[in-house]
Amino acid sequence: MKIGFDNEKYVTLQSEHIRERISQFGDKLYLEFGGKLFDDYHASRVLPGFQPDSKLNMLMQLKDHAEIVIVISAADIEKNKIRGDLDITYDRDVLRLRRNFQERGLYVGSVVITQYNGQKAADLFRRRLQEAEIKVYTHYIIEGYPGNVPLVISEEGFGKNDYIETERPLVIVTAPGPGSGKMATCLSQLYHEHKRGIQAGYAKFETFPVWNLPINHPVNLAYEAATADLNDVNMIDPFHLEAYEKTAVNYNRDVEIFPVLRAVFEAIYGECPYKSPTDMGVNMAGYCLSDDEACREASCQEILRRYFQTRVKFSQNQAAESEVYKIGLLMKNAKITPEDRQVAAAARKLSAEVQVPVAALQLEDGSMVTGKSGELLGACSALLLNAVKTLAGIDDSVHLISPEAIQPIQHLKTAYLGSKNPCLHSDEILIALSACASNDPIAMLALEQLPKLKGLQAHSSVMLSSADSRTFRRLGMDLTYEAFPFKE
Repeated sequence: MKIGFDNEKYVTLQSEHIRERISQFGDKLYLEFGGKLFDDYHASRVLPGFQPDSKLNMLMQLKDHAEIVIVISAADIEKNKIRGDLDITYDRDVLRLRRNFQERGLYVGSVVITQYNGQKAADLFRRRLQEAEIKVYTHYIIEGYPGNVPLVISEEGFGKNDYIETERPLVIVTAPGPGSGKMATCLSQLYHEHKRGIQAGYAKFETFPVWNLPINHPVNLAYEAATADLNDVNMIDPFHLEAYEKTAVNYNRDVEIFPVLRAVFEAIYGECPYKSPTDMGVNMAGYCLSDDEACREASCQEILRRYFQTRVKFSQNQAAESEVYKIGLLMKNAKITPEDRQVAAAARKLSAEVQVPVAALQLEDGSMVTGKSGELLGACSALLLNAVKTLAGIDDSVHLISPEAIQPIQHLKTAYLGSKNPCLHSDEILIALSACASNDPIAMLALEQLPKLKGLQAHSSVMLSSADSRTFRRLGMDLTYEAFPFKE
């Protein structure tokens, strides 16, 4: 992929800007981190060159002054909400985040359970944290939040929430995903700090939308596609335009909440330090694009991936039809169609010709590798074998795994494990390949090509099993597939 983002510049510029914001306030800054603090694969896809842990590396430059508070909504615990990119529940991700932060030498002060209203699952999670000697605090549902400012800024509002004891001047407030209550946690702390005579400030670190890129720039359109389930809408910040006569891009939720946030600041401190929601932000990503065209192309491809993924979710009753329509409109805005995802076009074309399921993979040089379903292998398994042979320069006629070696595995699946499909899934074929590699140097050469698949684009002409999609994800490939099963 062509590089379009200067990651080194970003880390330096971003950390300097956050230091400046800390100095703007007296004793303490609560910095809400929107999006993912690390493992930010959306950003790395739409801004090629952005490293998934860039924000974490930036934070490492401030680690002596920072502590982390992880926020999770009681409602998300109750409904076992899943983080889609990792396929784990939010409560499990809280523990994963805490462990990963600590392994990097960052101080995690506590966990906050927000929007609590007696949920039993939240009680169990709180007990689990306490048994692990993790500080845990509880914030409650406030009737009329955020609009009823007199109630919110009172002992019956924020005053009911636990005061989070923090030690350092920079408090990073992060969460497994959106809607966790990060902003409310920050504002609640401002209320409590003020009661204790501490002058605390608030700022927001939200990578997308990029405020100083045009509203219809594909990078910003890709953000809308990624948040179609939240119905986030990019818009010109009207407060920024009025205050400075300059155009800045923000999104609807921040614009809608700003009058409330301004009222909260005024109720606590007498005045608001910000004139617009854009003022609240500290994001410097827009200054670090090194190749705008590369970022545009990468973002268009991300919109297309979101389109295919949302169609699949809709077919499984996991997404609303409005989400499919919204991404379709974003595609029109970006002037792209499903056929602009080249691996999708290749898989669809060959499947129509051979009338069996087909999977396609695009290599770094732009060439296509395909695999089709047969008696022994599913399309994804055939694709993986063809891909590693191509990358290793092994002739297509060479059998990396002999049919005689595959047949006993098929018998195991159908006769003993109860599977109706004898074809080997991608994880099964990789295990078979690794077994062959122990005494076959050609198979070993093929196996050694697997790391080269990371970051490549793949598409299946039919809906995939969870086993196949999980294997491709573990290999680091950007996979999409159609929203319907193959029909004979």
